[in-house]
Amino acid sequence: MTRTTPPRPVDIAAVFPEIAPFARTATRLHPRPGTPGVRDSSVGGPLLWPSGEPWPVCTEPHENEGDFVRLDAERRRRRLLSAAWGRTRRGERSAFTPEEHDELRRLDGETADPDTPTTMLAVAQLYLRDVPDLVGPPGADVLQILWCPRDHDYIHCPALELRWRRSAEVTDVLAEQPEPEVMEYEYLPNPCVLHPEQFVEYPYDDFLPGDLRERIRAWEKSSGNRYFYELSIADGWKVGGYAAWNLTDPMPMVCDCGADMELLLRIDSSEWDGTQSWRPIEDAGPESEFHEHPSRSTPTEIVIGRGYSLWVFTCPISFDHPHRLSMQ
Repeated sequence: MTRTTPPRPVDIAAVFPEIAPFARTATRLHPRPGTPGVRDSSVGGPLLWPSGEPWPVCTEPHENEGDFVRLDAERRRRRLLSAAWGRTRRGERSAFTPEEHDELRRLDGETADPDTPTTMLAVAQLYLRDVPDLVGPPGADVLQILWCPRDHDYIHCPALELRWRRSAEVTDVLAEQPEPEVMEYEYLPNPCVLHPEQFVEYPYDDFLPGDLRERIRAWEKSSGNRYFYELSIADGWKVGGYAAWNLTDPMPMVCDCGADMELLLRIDSSEWDGTQSWRPIEDAGPESEFHEHPSRSTPTEIVIGRGYSLWVFTCPISFDHPHRLSMQ
């Protein structure tokens, strides 16, 4: 099923024609629960991983504060919640059975050793054929994203690994893909298929020329329109386009080689915010009489920080140069 972003409340380039040269396309990925395979683009699905290639293990220092859960226990907990909420009508108390209550209490009481070595977890797989704004090394046609589902001391979020592949070269696929035993529950993505949609974005307002920025801010006050929230950068998971800096001041993302880095990917905690401006038309249909778990706006159930996004930047000079992350 396709996903279609509603037209913006205002065509900002019609109001301010001088912003048109700053237009840049991005691809909203629109992950939704499904059963992707190794030859599909996905979030939380299996990777097209060669059987003879070692699976990565995180070797970086972790933050050992907080609650750590077993991955299998978290999957079981989510199944219980989905089943109970799926038979609970809106406005009624949750319809958990006594057995489900007992199992949830047992799962919540399970603890995990934070010193257990952490196997990297498959997060996303993106084929160039599906994502117009994704550009890879010569010959490579699929990007695989894994992370350590633990907070790390220097970034306070998961540590990512990016792998580019030529899919035609993978003939013997690893059948049983390793997974971490210990994790933080917010970093387990639900299996989702993707419904990519290309969309036009404009820069975060701090990066607009000074005169244009000030005139847009004055226009916002007089018109009631909101450039940042509705007219510039799309909500949800996306590839390419512009990054937002609404949590911190803009920070220079510069590679060690001196090149300005470019946005590769946004991993978002939700597909749209409370205003629902970025909610796709197809997701705006009538709600079920029962609760939906996960909700339509949080299909992956990944949570970054307090509901933020993880922005992944790469070097335009070489795909071999390290990426950088920002949480906003």
